[in-house]
Amino acid sequence: MAETRRNGNTSPAYVKIQQAVRKRIDSDQLKPGDPVSSERELAREHGVSLMTARHALAILEREGIVERRRGAGTFVAPPRIHFNKLMSYTEQMGSRGLAPRSKIILNKIIDDEPEVTARLGLSASSRLVKIERVRYAGEEPFALETCYLSASDFSRLTEAPLARTSLFATIENDFGVEIAYSDEEVDATIAEGRSAQLLNMAKSDAVMRIRQVIYSSTNKPIIYVIGLYKSERHTLFIRRMR
Repeated sequence: MAETRRNGNTSPAYVKIQQAVRKRIDSDQLKPGDPVSSERELAREHGVSLMTARHALAILEREGIVERRRGAGTFVAPPRIHFNKLMSYTEQMGSRGLAPRSKIILNKIIDDEPEVTARLGLSASSRLVKIERVRYAGEEPFALETCYLSASDFSRLTEAPLARTSLFATIENDFGVEIAYSDEEVDATIAEGRSAQLLNMAKSDAVMRIRQVIYSSTNKPIIYVIGLYKSERHTLFIRRMR
């Protein structure tokens, strides 16, 4: 069990270590991707056992503050993206003081996607705009998102610079469609083949899958999204308001 030595105040020793690491991150002394002192270095610096230092880092890892890379050490983790409001990726990253970065994998008009057209309330023969993007937090890919929209309404999206602009903002500003809410299904699946490669993950690693139908303010379904995210396993159904 980790030490609870108080070191002159009311906080356990492992909490003092966590506070010290957090302080360095909050003050920008440490940035996402930077190495964090090793367990041995933290134990020596704070005058505690190796087990106590390990316990402190384990808690920080569970909270998503740091991440441990086998054979490399412990590093400041990219800020987690919290799915608590219907926000575009650009808005999510901006709210955390980070520059959004995406890579367009595909942006074209397709057909023969009957399941998707059904989700969007379209006829089975309807053509769709398909937009596939890898999302980054810092230098690390964290999501693979595929968006589908009606080609009859949004064909001009194939020409939009969506690697550096928000899809939500483009739809609202260029097409005059107000985004209001989404119905979502969230479950766990595994990264396979191409998706694992694009997310820089091992095949069979767990990912969180979010399937969204995004509606306009007139209650019309306008976007169907399938997102694969690096996260923990859970399943739920969500409605988020814009």
